[in-house]
Amino acid sequence: MQNTPFTQKHIALGAKMAEFAGYNMPISYTGINDEHAAVRNNAGVFDVSHMGEFILKGEHALDLIQRVTSNDAAKLADGQAQYSCFPNETGGIVDDLIVYCIEQNKVYMLVVNASNIEKDWNWVTKHNTQGVEMHNISAKTCLLAIQGPNACKILQPLVDKDIMNLKYYTFVRGNFAGVDNVIISATGYTGSGGVEIYFEDANGAADKIWDAIFEAGASSGIKPIGLGARDTLRLEMGYCLYGNDIDDTTSPLEGGLGWITKFNKDFTAKAIIEKQKAAGIQRKLVGFEMLERGIPRHDYLIKDASGNLIGKVTSGTQAPSLNKAIGLGYVATAHAHLDSEIYIDIRNTLVKAKIVKAPFA
Repeated sequence: MQNTPFTQKHIALGAKMAEFAGYNMPISYTGINDEHAAVRNNAGVFDVSHMGEFILKGEHALDLIQRVTSNDAAKLADGQAQYSCFPNETGGIVDDLIVYCIEQNKVYMLVVNASNIEKDWNWVTKHNTQGVEMHNISAKTCLLAIQGPNACKILQPLVDKDIMNLKYYTFVRGNFAGVDNVIISATGYTGSGGVEIYFEDANGAADKIWDAIFEAGASSGIKPIGLGARDTLRLEMGYCLYGNDIDDTTSPLEGGLGWITKFNKDFTAKAIIEKQKAAGIQRKLVGFEMLERGIPRHDYLIKDASGNLIGKVTSGTQAPSLNKAIGLGYVATAHAHLDSEIYIDIRNTLVKAKIVKAPFA
């Protein structure tokens, strides 16, 4: 099991640790509900240094990205980022990712899920037929997500660039707490605002930045946040988790990712997904809230009022901000209409739920 540069910080803070994607990661510190509320109402710091980062360089870098991703990266100018996915040959999803334009048409960074680093690297390499220079910088890159409505206000004194007015899905590079060449990106997985920062752990940068953040946020009550609250926060926003809500067998259209699937360019499985769009999808990822007592869990069956199988839960939780149980799941398209009543099979009992529009919060 691998450690991040912050593992000893988590342990010293009394975090509950567990293996995630091959890394020893903090699941919670003071409790998921408390940490969830801290991010929704104030600010919290996530160590997500287990994520993967690839640098693509050269005159054909954009062309390679265009061929392996579903979104249109040609729209990106310097300092802009874009959510996308890698479609596979059958129209499923290799992974979802964020594409960062460092230098238009020349240098890009791809940020991928921790559990898929090797898989994604091999996928992009397989399609690199034009000699694009590729660097897997995952092992040496630190990533902290400082999220919440007060995050940027707390961090601004540490940064030599304006981050208070940083537009969503844009980024700047600057000096952060005395560390040069830090990428500060207005992105995140919580729906509560804030930034994510990328930097190389050289000359004690990790300790320096971590300590500076908590010193700057001490009077404001900034807190360290574990992966447990990261999951409840993202689920309240209806954000997909790879391996749960999307995977190699789900198409972008089924997963509600038609908005990042652009047919004005060629990409892997374009013809398959176009055909799927024309014919109509047979199943659809929907959000639902429980109308009766019970918490939906991954792989619980979804049924109709007569007990017929119509789908399966992919993610579910008791939402801390809403005081109700919510979930995501695939259901047959005929049953996917808003306000439709569905039933979650919880230990052989059909528990009533209703399809609602995400985000839940």
